[in-house]
Amino acid sequence: MKTLNKIREDLKDIRYYYSRKEIFEKVSDSVGENTILEKIDLYNNAIRSASPRLYDLYVSLYLGNQTQESLADRLGYTIEYISRLNSQLVKFLYTKLSKGDN
Repeated sequence: MKTLNKIREDLKDIRYYYSRKEIFEKVSDSVGENTILEKIDLYNNAIRSASPRLYDLYVSLYLGNQTQESLADRLGYTIEYISRLNSQLVKFLYTKLSKGDN
């Protein structure tokens, strides 16, 4: 079962993967694919049923490797609002992944 802290750790791993995606893909033939891809599939399946705002947040922060500050600037929101949305995102993923409904 996933905990809120485990989901936060997973999201950091997903962000790291996407920030270094070219390298991971380049060596996958020689080393093999990293198991993070399984985690990415799990989270991507879960996020599909999120509200558009949480979906956008997930894609921007974790796949697009934006910071909360840069995303707040781009969207015209406060950093505090983005932080609250991120907390909602973590809770949404916790609920989805705890149910196994993904």
